[in-house]
Amino acid sequence: MKKYLILLTFLSFAGFAQSQTTYTISQDSAYVRENYQKAEYMVEMRDGVKLFTQVYSPKDQSKTYPVLLHRTPYSCNPYGPEKFRRRVSPNQFMMRDNYIVVYQDVRGRWASEGKFVEMTPHLDHKKQKTDIDEASDTYDTIDWLIKNIPANNGRVGQWGISYPGFFTSAGSVSEHPALKASSPQAPMADLWRDDAFHYGAFMIAANFGFYTFFQEFKQPSKTPMPALFEIENPDGYDYYMRMGSTKNSEDHFYKNRNPYYHENFDHPNYDSHWQKRNILPHLKGIKHAVMVVGGWYDEQDLYGTFNTYKAIEKQNPGIQSTFVVGPWVHGGWAGSSGQTLADVDFGAKVSPFYQENIEAKFFKHHLIDTTSALDLPEAYLFETGTNQWRKFDTYPPKGAKEKSLYFHAKGKLSFTAPTQLSSASDYISDPNHPVPFSGKINDGFSASYMVEDQRFAYQRPDVLSFETDVLDKDMTLAGAITAKLKVATSGTDADWVVKVIDVYPMDAQNDPKKPEVVFGGYQQLIRSEIIRGKFRNSVEKPEPFVPNKITDVHFDLQDVLHTFRKGHKIMVQVQSSSFPWADRNPQKFMNIFEAKESDYQKASHKVYHEKNAASYLKISVLE
Repeated sequence: MKKYLILLTFLSFAGFAQSQTTYTISQDSAYVRENYQKAEYMVEMRDGVKLFTQVYSPKDQSKTYPVLLHRTPYSCNPYGPEKFRRRVSPNQFMMRDNYIVVYQDVRGRWASEGKFVEMTPHLDHKKQKTDIDEASDTYDTIDWLIKNIPANNGRVGQWGISYPGFFTSAGSVSEHPALKASSPQAPMADLWRDDAFHYGAFMIAANFGFYTFFQEFKQPSKTPMPALFEIENPDGYDYYMRMGSTKNSEDHFYKNRNPYYHENFDHPNYDSHWQKRNILPHLKGIKHAVMVVGGWYDEQDLYGTFNTYKAIEKQNPGIQSTFVVGPWVHGGWAGSSGQTLADVDFGAKVSPFYQENIEAKFFKHHLIDTTSALDLPEAYLFETGTNQWRKFDTYPPKGAKEKSLYFHAKGKLSFTAPTQLSSASDYISDPNHPVPFSGKINDGFSASYMVEDQRFAYQRPDVLSFETDVLDKDMTLAGAITAKLKVATSGTDADWVVKVIDVYPMDAQNDPKKPEVVFGGYQQLIRSEIIRGKFRNSVEKPEPFVPNKITDVHFDLQDVLHTFRKGHKIMVQVQSSSFPWADRNPQKFMNIFEAKESDYQKASHKVYHEKNAASYLKISVLE
């Protein structure tokens, strides 16, 4: 990577010149109509398939402009040359820089021809015109735009959030010489590790709700298809418990009407179906600037964010790269504020700050004025807990020291390894009374759970809690967290959920703007993850547990940059369900997509914390 030699620097919002000018939707809509013209095309790919493409060009054709490309499976709506988006480009500040902004329905979606394939497998070697993937479609689209759209300056950038982020990643290896900047944002990277599964646990609420409307197009259409069914119960926990087994979601609701949903049932393990859809190994040969963007509290594509950056960094030495992570949920940086999430206040409107001072400058430098100064570091990260932006010249940050945080008897947590010869904590896990992923009533897929108060779980007998003494100084965790558990179960399979929590002091002051929230003793979730235990040794070939045998279960929780303040405590919770964020495990070794209600059984679980069988978290502390 091209490094920016910057010392670790603390940066508060007061240290930046941030525009006080923001715009309303009405103002943006008026600007688009006054300054842009719109045209629609069917752009032919190398294999003859035509993709529906919208082009918003500045009306003033006396100048040349760079192109910004956004490829999406979610529709270019509104359709029709006379119907305009209320905003174009990634944000309102960039819109006023007057790019040529292009939106395209990807192959097989909405008004485009062809057949859509979930996360189209990338082909490293294309030998004939029919060898196509998202990289080739991106190349062909850029080539057509440069040759056919008037007043373009020959420079192209691309961006996308979530699924469009995947298309941005895939397009970054298109090798078109006009492509100068890419920004995959919260990109999907590997369905088996993000949207569909987390270490083998099926994300039932997210997928069940999503595929009711994300359906297969048999032919091009500009009209949305009706939902396959309606979810009328606002209480997701109750709704999915009444549904019964995971199998019932297909048998009683989808009924084989959506092949995208059914793919999960056909491929419960990390087989070739998922492996060839993993874009990460193919992110090579990139010659242009890349900025990966994500949120610490992304409830959908946290894995994709960190691992896309790491793959590009590792496989493309020497290119200019920037990594940006803020205190956002999925796509939150594209919003108007970003200052709060549930009960947590981050002190300022971080989204417009990012849009104006990071995103707009990145694209302007690479597409409009390459001589302009660009002071973006390798990693531009918002540190939660202290609520400040920090710049780093590497990621993970230099200077972080690896430490082990050990579980102990009586719910203790410390940096000292246990010395007891025999010590374990146990609980009964009952899949017919699973631990809810949230203490609030929601549809089963709520972004705010990522920072939610965990006292609802702390009170349950099927949740183990371990906490440190009160911290006598600030402690900043930076980078990956890995759970290394020694466990046993009376069954032959089990899920293991590990949560890292910031416990506030008992005398923490309440927020007058949230009088209903008691912040004294608040247990703010910082990071959590789940693993389906049978995948502990191999994601391709699951293995049963030997009942009551001490067994290693190791897995990553994803990265953080969070400071536990002096007077706070660090807590770790361990449980075996998080419903309906993840589907229930019957706690017997089997294909869970085939499990019947009678298969779901109670099991006794143990987490060991003794001298020869210690459970701990491997963390990195920035000092």
